[in-house]
Amino acid sequence: FSAARVWWMFRVFGHNKVWVLDGGLPRWRASGYDVESSASGDAILKASAASEAIEKIYQGQTVSPITFQTKFQPHLVWTLDQVKNNMEDQSHQHIDARSKARFDGTAPEPRKGIRSGHIPGSKCIPFPQMFDSSQTLLPAEELKKRFEQEDISLDKPIMASCGTGVTACILAMGLHRLGKTDVPVYDGSWTEWATQPDLPMEGDESSS
Repeated sequence: FSAARVWWMFRVFGHNKVWVLDGGLPRWRASGYDVESSASGDAILKASAASEAIEKIYQGQTVSPITFQTKFQPHLVWTLDQVKNNMEDQSHQHIDARSKARFDGTAPEPRKGIRSGHIPGSKCIPFPQMFDSSQTLLPAEELKKRFEQEDISLDKPIMASCGTGVTACILAMGLHRLGKTDVPVYDGSWTEWATQPDLPMEGDESSS
């Protein structure tokens, strides 16, 4: 599931031409495609996005270095203060990618010292609900149903969180497939929120 976080981070820094291999390596293998246990020179030449430059190097030609110019997209990253403000103005619908048990506070967080529960006003959509049984992203119509089942309107702004800002990116990716390309992720997510004793939370704290 970390591939979605990489996808999101590239987009945060202004690189929009990035894709995720749906189903990952397991689906690649199941589809009968070749895999290698190490990267040979030929494999790098074929697989690298910079294959043209690498080919020139192999041929002894000079290649001028290129610096990727980042363009930070702050609207895709939310801070703790923005989430606090959202509790008041409710500008965005807040969805949480963690399991229902962690969201409800009936299961402990995997990180020691983190309170159990969720940010007030958020709704739980566990990230596995974005996938089918083969671990590939659901078709758009099925994804839409998943969000509608939790009363999430695709016509209104949405922001996503999770435990550490990783699986929330899967929700953002699912929404991206539905045409919502501006969904921010709360980077600190529950781990940051729950370590602040003065911040409100909802759920059963008995397992914290």
